[in-house]
Amino acid sequence: MKRIINIKHPSDLAKAKARERVDSLVKPIGSLGLLEDYAVKLAGIFGKWNIPALKKAVAVFAADNGVWEEGITPVPQSVTAMQAINMTKGLTGINVFASSAGADVFVYDMGIKGFEGGKGIENRRIGDGTHSIAKGAAMDIGQAVQAIAHGIDAAESLWGKGYRVVGCGEMGICNTTTSAAVVSVLTDTEPCKVVGRGAGISDEQLEKKTSVVARAIEVNHPDKNNVLDVLSKLGGYDIAAMTGFFIGAAYKQMAVVVDGFISATAALAASRMNPLVTGYMFASHQSTEPGFETVMDALGLDAPLALQMRLGEGSGCPLMFHLLDASIAMMQNMGTFAEAKIDASKLVDIRG
Repeated sequence: MKRIINIKHPSDLAKAKARERVDSLVKPIGSLGLLEDYAVKLAGIFGKWNIPALKKAVAVFAADNGVWEEGITPVPQSVTAMQAINMTKGLTGINVFASSAGADVFVYDMGIKGFEGGKGIENRRIGDGTHSIAKGAAMDIGQAVQAIAHGIDAAESLWGKGYRVVGCGEMGICNTTTSAAVVSVLTDTEPCKVVGRGAGISDEQLEKKTSVVARAIEVNHPDKNNVLDVLSKLGGYDIAAMTGFFIGAAYKQMAVVVDGFISATAALAASRMNPLVTGYMFASHQSTEPGFETVMDALGLDAPLALQMRLGEGSGCPLMFHLLDASIAMMQNMGTFAEAKIDASKLVDIRG
């Protein structure tokens, strides 16, 4: 996949010019904190500080996971298909938040179990759900490659439709389990430190979920230095496709927002395939899953929104869109010290 190796580094020249612009605005230097950093990062991505209005979208990748059969959640698998359909009807959390941010939502069926298709859901099926990772590999290498390729294609398709800021979300019962397994291996962290309650489980089910993740790693012997091996053995069609989506967004030089734990897991996998991908990423909310901070540390990203969210679906992405829009408005529309006729020569830069 030449698109993986041909990702460009964001423009350092544009970032330098943006930082100069931001520091010239009529405010104490650094007083708008992360908004200033977001503006500079966006300038690097788009190659200029004077950024026009950006068309935004959230891509949601839906798939079922065979590990559901291990009895680690009370939620039926049928919810995956039901929620995917509800997304096309505008009924879900991601629809509401995306609408508030002026963003569109695109839903992709990567492998919803027993699903025969639906209006507004793009068919990218790799299989009828994955196998249980507790018994063997979730999928074969070829399927993992195919899922990644579909994710890359989805990002490029959105770019072709004029979208320049995108978010990456998912829908799939038990995908916090597969994510925890992938993160455990890629970060060399014990399962008990990255396995969480997902959509809501009892203490007994949490203990079982942790043991299932540990057993999956023992059964599959994944190579932590081979992302494809880890994704094929422990991941899901959704996570693999999202990995490709992050890669495709970076390749097309789009800003891409990370949602919660599952989205972050895919972002981590993408960064292991090409570290330049992280130069195009923005984290959104602080997931309550215990493995989330482990992933953020590995990516070198900070999630600014402490909202105690755990919905998934890409729901944090449009909330972050609002902050990115604000950072662009600040950079473009605030007056400068010169325009305000203020002498800034004695201002102190107190940024750390």
